[in-house]
Amino acid sequence: MDKRYLGAIIISPIIIFLFLGGIYLKLFVLAVSLIGMYEFYKIMKVKAINPISYAGYILCVIYYFTMGSYEGFNYVFFALILFLMILFCIPIFDTKYNFIDVAVTMLGFMYIAVFFSFIVLVSYKQSGYYFVWLIFISSWMCDTAAFYTGKFFGKRKLCPKVSPKKTVEGAIGGLLGSAISCTLFGLFVISRGVTVPLLHFAVIGVLCGVLSQFGDLTASTIKRHLGVKDYSNLIPGHGGILDRFDSILFSAVVVFYYLTFILKIQ
Repeated sequence: MDKRYLGAIIISPIIIFLFLGGIYLKLFVLAVSLIGMYEFYKIMKVKAINPISYAGYILCVIYYFTMGSYEGFNYVFFALILFLMILFCIPIFDTKYNFIDVAVTMLGFMYIAVFFSFIVLVSYKQSGYYFVWLIFISSWMCDTAAFYTGKFFGKRKLCPKVSPKKTVEGAIGGLLGSAISCTLFGLFVISRGVTVPLLHFAVIGVLCGVLSQFGDLTASTIKRHLGVKDYSNLIPGHGGILDRFDSILFSAVVVFYYLTFILKIQ
């Protein structure tokens, strides 16, 4: 069996947690965040960067267990400032760490734990049980459509210095795949009584189709700078958590902010 398909089977249980929602989804996303942070901190050591990983993990766990709703973000902000101050004090007592290590520690938390947490925050919203699927449908369909469009029609390189295999044609195919799949999902959601105009599902699909590919390329730039192929070999044919969920990190943010500021859904 092709490793890509084997890897897809291994990560398919995530669908179960999407159906379950609630505390089960929250704990699952917390676990994925911790694994992703571990991968991120580990590969940083290739460039002799030494993140204060245990502090990042502690912050991640505290963040998830105190995270409730959008209104609680003010408290999270103040807590992050306090935690950053504490991190800056650590190199004073343990000189094997420096300010770069502190910065990378916080970056790993913000980029992975916080971005992933938007999955949970979307699920908390009114009709969030349906909206949370947009994050995964847009990302997975974008990735799938981009892969096959690029494979059969790709000729012009998109970002050869960052990701040599990606093509302009593949990027367009990915965008269309995301937009069409989100629109079709919108038809289903509307039939279930969710009163959101279909146009918004299409717009979310387009936005995720663009930004999820930037999420993919962002992960690629980090790996290229560090000179590694994958974040880990956890998932056969896909690499690590960050290799497989890099686009979802950005899509989760897009869906949350669109629902919050454009549709005013709380």
